[in-house]
Amino acid sequence: MAEAPFLLIERDGPVVIATLNRPETRNAISETAYSEEIAAFCAATTRDMSVRAVVLTGAGKAFCAGGNVKHMVERSGMFAGAPFTQRNSYRTGIQLIPAALYELEVPVIAAVNGPAIGAGLDLACMADIRIASDKALFAESFVKLGLVPGDGGAWLLPRVIGMARASLMTLTGDTIDAAKALEYGLVSEVVAPDQVLPRAVEIARAIAANPGHATRMAKRLLREGQDMKLAPLLELSAAYQALAHHTHDHHEAVSAFVEKRDPVLRDE
Repeated sequence: MAEAPFLLIERDGPVVIATLNRPETRNAISETAYSEEIAAFCAATTRDMSVRAVVLTGAGKAFCAGGNVKHMVERSGMFAGAPFTQRNSYRTGIQLIPAALYELEVPVIAAVNGPAIGAGLDLACMADIRIASDKALFAESFVKLGLVPGDGGAWLLPRVIGMARASLMTLTGDTIDAAKALEYGLVSEVVAPDQVLPRAVEIARAIAANPGHATRMAKRLLREGQDMKLAPLLELSAAYQALAHHTHDHHEAVSAFVEKRDPVLRDE
């Protein structure tokens, strides 16, 4: 029997819910096929202009436990082989995920339903917005295992919570709870466990109520603005704005605003 997909996909109008589906391993990501599946999902979602928001969550009690420690002990999978082989396993395996999610144009809300540890925390940081269960735990725990963030965490985490707090989490490897994550700005909201997914979907629907071309380009401007000087960002913003002015959904949104009605969007 073929193994079930790692990523379960549900469609709710313009919102897609993507669920990491290995609850028996706390949704650990150690198989190259899992990374390829996520990368393929990101590429397909960017191509589908009818998708305006994505919710990412985990099945079972964990969001994502990061790498599979059992495979580390066995030195199997992505942890097998000589140093050059392992380097290539990272580059062609788990590192596909940050590259794919960074290029994903559609806004992503992470519904962190439980522990987000190591690469699981970094995965949450790849989302644009994070909503956490009050039972969620977070750790940049690589140093606890004598490792470093191999999936881009050293780039991602400081951009979410600042260098001082990212250094504290990365160099101690210590775990923080949801309340501390809220204080750090790692998550936007903390809610009861049974409200994590509904709240994330609610936010996704609020995003999806807007023209998709606008939210996609706005997300890109936010991403590019982290590394660009103001002058080139203004140039990019002007180009994007010119494109936006010539869309059907912009004209429809303006008409709906003037006429005090909901817009009828066509994703064009």
